[in-house]
Amino acid sequence: MQGDTRKRLDELINKDEERTKRTTIILEKEEREFIDSLIQEGKEPGIKPLISKMLDVYRSMMIYDWRFPGEYYCGISRVAFVNVELLNILIQQIPKEKWHEIGKQMGEALKVSMETTLGIQAAQRENWESVFKRLRVQGFGDLYLKDKYILIKTPVIIDPEIWKGVLEGLFDVELDMKTTVPPLVFETKTQKKLSTL
Repeated sequence: MQGDTRKRLDELINKDEERTKRTTIILEKEEREFIDSLIQEGKEPGIKPLISKMLDVYRSMMIYDWRFPGEYYCGISRVAFVNVELLNILIQQIPKEKWHEIGKQMGEALKVSMETTLGIQAAQRENWESVFKRLRVQGFGDLYLKDKYILIKTPVIIDPEIWKGVLEGLFDVELDMKTTVPPLVFETKTQKKLSTL
């Protein structure tokens, strides 16, 4: 009996050794000082969590498709880092009565990008969390689904009428706007019938 326990323990230890590979990273002095300053200022808990976060961002943003500083390709879509104030100035130049329709067109474009990049049907409710994660990584804001409500914290675009259009175009739903200032809340009313190809 004791031999079986020892054998099982050895198997577990060896299994862990197979999964874990130690890696040594040699940093330049300036790089290590920068990381140390992030840790000392409380912006990062440690070097290992920082590297894990960087790898998660790398995978989520598909940074391996990076072309130039400040822009990269995420599937079929070219993404650029844009100043939010400039985006809001641009939006203010669009007549307010067109905001919903423009948002809807933006949502439809996002849907095509998400579906080709992630290989999922964006309108299927079980895929919304994956879409929310991609939108969060791309800087749109923090989106959450609570029962029949979509909640947007820290939206990059603060106008709810544009967001209503974006979400309706992206998810093929009708929404009822519940708040007009962030955090934005929308109630899902009806979902259009999904067509099968």
